[in-house]
Amino acid sequence: MRAIFLVDNGSLRPQATHSLRRVAAALSETLGETVQAASLLHSNQIPAEEVDGIPAITLGPAAERSAEAGATEIIVLPFFFGPSKALTGYLPERMAALQARFPNVSVRVAQPLVDELGNNDLRLAQLLADNVRAQLPEQGAAKVALVDHGSPIPDVTAVRNRLAGQLSVLLGDDVRCVAAASMERRDGDEYRFNEPLLEHLLDTPEFSSGHVVLAMLFLSPGRHAGEGGDIAEICAAAEQRHSGLKVTTTALVGEHQGSVEILHSRLRQALDGERFLLEMPAQQ
Repeated sequence: MRAIFLVDNGSLRPQATHSLRRVAAALSETLGETVQAASLLHSNQIPAEEVDGIPAITLGPAAERSAEAGATEIIVLPFFFGPSKALTGYLPERMAALQARFPNVSVRVAQPLVDELGNNDLRLAQLLADNVRAQLPEQGAAKVALVDHGSPIPDVTAVRNRLAGQLSVLLGDDVRCVAAASMERRDGDEYRFNEPLLEHLLDTPEFSSGHVVLAMLFLSPGRHAGEGGDIAEICAAAEQRHSGLKVTTTALVGEHQGSVEILHSRLRQALDGERFLLEMPAQQ
């Protein structure tokens, strides 16, 4: 018996749980097997009445309940762009705690949306290009900024940069240019690889006037990418500083059907033992 979980980092915003559940339901229909929505952290603090009366769950307790119910195989499908510390640090530690209680349970973690060492896969860049084209003005060429949250892990920022290059090729002459940016970064020179920050990019001569489309490298709405969130505040402040600037944001990646198709591929690779991020065999 196995249990499959679609897992995000977690948010205190109910919109993020609604998004995760919607994608998990679509995956369940595509796979023909139940995929449960769970977060690594935070979401269990959302009042149940804000998430349709069904309490949001975190992976650790949810996986333990599955093990208690007889599951001997836990499959974790990351709703992440790249190999963040949450996947390479916290998740293995939490699953090791599970196996300490249930040594007969094996755990396999699928690859995130971008598999840097896998086959060249343009589907995520094509999805981003779709979202950008939906926001391009009818007249005049827009500039595009691919913006992510920002990460302390260089490998995660490398995912953003590679996607920006792919997006530039796919959009071609439809746009004036494509640049990558982060919403925020940690202090210190060792985190300069996140630069430019979005607020700084929107002050440069190339991006401080005309139409700028933000290609949102975010999966679900929350305090950063949601309505009235951090990204919206950064853009509103930039438009106040530069009267000739108009910024439009795209839909989020998790709102595009193509994200379900990529996730299904990653899940199938893990289920078939073809490719996965991590395997923790049963201890007995």
